[in-house]
Amino acid sequence: MPGEAKPNPPAAVAHPKDEAYLATVIPKRISLFESIKAQQHALHLANPANPIRITLPDGNVKDGKKWVTTPLDIAVQISKSLASNALIAEVNGVLWDMSRPLEEDCDMKIYTFEHDKGRDTFWHSSAHILGQSLEMEYGCKLCIGPCTTRGEGFYYDAFYGELSLNEDHFKQIEAGAAKAAAEKQPFERIEVTRQQALEMFSDNRFKASFGSLVEIINDLPEDKTITVYRCGPLVDLCRGPHIPNTSFVKAFCCLKASSAYWRGDRNRESLQRVYGISYPDSKRLKEYLRQLEEAKKYDHRLLGVKQELFFCHPLSPGSWFFLPHGTRIYNKLMEFIRSQYRNRGYEEVVSPNIYNMQLWETSGHAANYKENMFVFEIEKQEFGLKPMNCPGHCLMFEHRVRSYRELPLRFADFGVLHRNEASGALTGLTRVRRFQQDDAHIFCREGQVKDEVRGALDFINYVYGIFGFTFDLKLSTVCPQIFSIFLHPAPDSFYYFFKTLISN
Repeated sequence: MPGEAKPNPPAAVAHPKDEAYLATVIPKRISLFESIKAQQHALHLANPANPIRITLPDGNVKDGKKWVTTPLDIAVQISKSLASNALIAEVNGVLWDMSRPLEEDCDMKIYTFEHDKGRDTFWHSSAHILGQSLEMEYGCKLCIGPCTTRGEGFYYDAFYGELSLNEDHFKQIEAGAAKAAAEKQPFERIEVTRQQALEMFSDNRFKASFGSLVEIINDLPEDKTITVYRCGPLVDLCRGPHIPNTSFVKAFCCLKASSAYWRGDRNRESLQRVYGISYPDSKRLKEYLRQLEEAKKYDHRLLGVKQELFFCHPLSPGSWFFLPHGTRIYNKLMEFIRSQYRNRGYEEVVSPNIYNMQLWETSGHAANYKENMFVFEIEKQEFGLKPMNCPGHCLMFEHRVRSYRELPLRFADFGVLHRNEASGALTGLTRVRRFQQDDAHIFCREGQVKDEVRGALDFINYVYGIFGFTFDLKLSTVCPQIFSIFLHPAPDSFYYFFKTLISN
């Protein structure tokens, strides 16, 4: 109203900023990037532009030129609408930047935001926009910035020294992201040698001396291609690929900030992680944020306490207390699963909670999972609380000679499991330190593998269907050496087993 004082906009959050670091590293990285890009462009121009054929999913074939034609050129030939919405291509099964020249005859698909591969790429590129804003605003040391494994948004880990980020910083971060999007910065790609990568990121100890270049790049096979991407002032080590330019990200929002350890190691530096979400239009972002607010009403961490089902106490973090009402539901679920065990030929067993570390060394957990186990000493010997039932069930199978007539043998176990999850990773009942699960292991003959896998999948489908859940499946394999130590199979059994799983 006239004469009414308008509220002042929220003041910018004061924070230290390493201007000298930015003044040094940004020009240096850009200079190196542009120099290498020019060299590689000259090499491409020197290559003969031989004719190539690009086969589309519908069988249509487009003509192109090697090292000249890009997926975007093909998208333009198909339709203007596709060209303006295309985010990423898949060339002979490999994800490919829309602006990257094709190198040979190929089968090609083009993805927009409506496809999972397009959406994941969109959010990965948004992570780079987030990283650019964080680096320019705070002078932080960037670490990694992927799309999330749950396929919804992205995050960026960075080292800020003493600064601790919170929601008060989000408006500044979002403003930096909006600036990057408005500038329509192209995502550009170069390939670098290990030495060039070390030189480019030598000022960032997380990218060079202590971080990804030594711990990640040097772990890569010698023939692995190392790639670096640039968008505006941000030059980042990244395998890519990315969307054509930053202007595709028209709606951007920071969701939360939390602490994280470098490479998940609690003995390493404490980083700040900023989570974000982005969309090609503001309407979808508003709908997503509305759904987030709606979901808060059904947060099991709040409802469980209000309905006196369960609660968590700081004296036992990540280990939930089930009250009488919650225990009734818990027991009802176990009764349901037990009835399915009986119907499906599973035999319930009870196995120990504590094992000598010799077992975990044999199983491979000591080498690959020890930091996530609760380990302690008893009578000068090292023991560990079990994080999973697999080795124990193998011991039960192995404790006497078995006849093939006993197979299939299906061991099921509701045993208590403990995993030493980082405190920052604990989330309600979905990420805990102490839990029980419907867990089983099937020992069978080679000729029974198909039926047992089908039976297990039917079991999963039935139980999930009862509760209205859907699920995705991924095949997880085991080291052949570990498989052999426990079960002493015939030489080709391991490979037969996984070949059967993959082909059926």
